[in-house]
Amino acid sequence: MRPVEGYRLAGWLALVTGLATLNYASRASSGRPPPDELYQWGTAVGGLILFALILGLVLWLARGRERELLALRRPISWPVALGLSVLVLVGIAIVSGVLDPFLHPGQEQGLAPTRWIGARAAPFVANFIVVAVVAPIVEELTFRGLGYSVLVQFGKPFAIVGVGVAFGLAHGLVEALPVLVVFGSGLAWLRSKTDSVYPGILLHATFNSASLLLSVLT
Repeated sequence: MRPVEGYRLAGWLALVTGLATLNYASRASSGRPPPDELYQWGTAVGGLILFALILGLVLWLARGRERELLALRRPISWPVALGLSVLVLVGIAIVSGVLDPFLHPGQEQGLAPTRWIGARAAPFVANFIVVAVVAPIVEELTFRGLGYSVLVQFGKPFAIVGVGVAFGLAHGLVEALPVLVVFGSGLAWLRSKTDSVYPGILLHATFNSASLLLSVLT
């Protein structure tokens, strides 16, 4: 990979810092969102607007080298990518299981609904698409795409951990931060092993989809 220009690194760091500041400030002032957050049309619209802005900035920062910096290429091997994805899922399950009794990371974000409301299925489906499709695509391009590319010049271990920490902080959570850092680092490790952002997108989408479905079906 060619050296990454300094403005791309500075721009990515500014984007991550802005997201972290915005989310921590919002959590401090508003607290946990209401339990029916994903049954609101406004949540889906707001999420789409935010992710569109983030994606626009990422594409602007990667302009001229999108395929290279965003890792928009087939993985070295899809079977290998699948096996590594399973390892990442097992790892995050173990970490979550260990930390859940102490930190309750799954409850802090408060977005997952606690029950199914059939009368409000339409806005839930809209929010499901945002959380399970749009968010994984944009977040993977932001962190495992551009983020990994601008940090790997300092070494793969630094890039993997750095992307994981940035991913965790960008969510603006405290108790869930260790799990998010592990998940983000696992996805970055997957990116480093497959040389592609696509396996991470699929894994991230699968994880988010399963989390939402389990929240309303159990």
